[in-house]
Amino acid sequence: MSPANKKLKYISLAVLVVQNASLILTIRYVRTLPGDKFFATTAVVMAEVLKAITCLLLIFVQKRGSVKQFVLFLYDSIILQYMDTLKLAVPSLIYTLQNNLQYIAISNLPAATFQVTYQLKILTTAIFSVLMLKKSLSRLQWVSLVLLFTGVAIVQLEQTGSKKVQAADQNYLVGLVAVIVSCLSSGFAGVYFEKILKGSSASVWLRNVQLGIFGTSLGLLGMWYNDGAEVAERGFFFGYTPCVWTVIFNQAFGGLLVAVVVKYADNILKGFATSFSIIVSTVASVYLFNFHINLLFTCGAGLVIGAVYMYSLPKTPALALPLSSEKEGFLPKSVLVK
Repeated sequence: MSPANKKLKYISLAVLVVQNASLILTIRYVRTLPGDKFFATTAVVMAEVLKAITCLLLIFVQKRGSVKQFVLFLYDSIILQYMDTLKLAVPSLIYTLQNNLQYIAISNLPAATFQVTYQLKILTTAIFSVLMLKKSLSRLQWVSLVLLFTGVAIVQLEQTGSKKVQAADQNYLVGLVAVIVSCLSSGFAGVYFEKILKGSSASVWLRNVQLGIFGTSLGLLGMWYNDGAEVAERGFFFGYTPCVWTVIFNQAFGGLLVAVVVKYADNILKGFATSFSIIVSTVASVYLFNFHINLLFTCGAGLVIGAVYMYSLPKTPALALPLSSEKEGFLPKSVLVK
């Protein structure tokens, strides 16, 4: 891996920590505010639309502002090579399902319970990586996975136990099922998308346009099925506030960031960054929500940081395996020098 790519990998992971921490907190905030609530299905659609538009603009810049080259490129890549485009239908369907399930889970579970349970996606990702990408994880890596989950659970233990009273409009069982299914779908879709990215020279921006096409279509279908009558009556943007738009932009930006992280790291390392974001969000809660750090938090944070270090040791073969990740032209040079 070149120095530029290595630098981009760690920058992406660091930003991903902040993005994930803020996303969970803001979703929980907007979904528990009193008053009119926005339709989560419309928020999922808007995130896909914004992500696709951003990628189209980046491709347009890549083509140096030439409308002709831009249109011909999209026609050739999406229409003529339709079989390649159809490969993205599977992860797009799962990502759309996962995004809707996250709203359901966060709306029905305390933030701490959601964060802890959602770490199951790291284990599902590891299993799918072994099965689908033929990655060989060392014993140390498996131990680090266990330590990571244990550390996250310890950090959230007291907070989870203290939130025993649940609002009348929340259903714990529904939230629990939603987060478990989301973990399974996240593991499979993430590894499947990684396999597509690392097995092709196509631009990550093009891949996200293809994902956006399917994601928007499937999201609209899900919106019509679940909230069609109410959306028709109240409007697509019913209940939207600046905070809701912040969540949507955060989701759209996070989706693009995940694609970069998957390319320059892997899904399990991405999972560690996501888990570490729990520590960041808890520390932020000290200042925002008067959370008190105690011995349990200190021990759990130590386990998480130690697990990250153990997994990131240079001798681990899973991170060193290139898997055709150095195909030239995958990212525009302007991105590599950020």
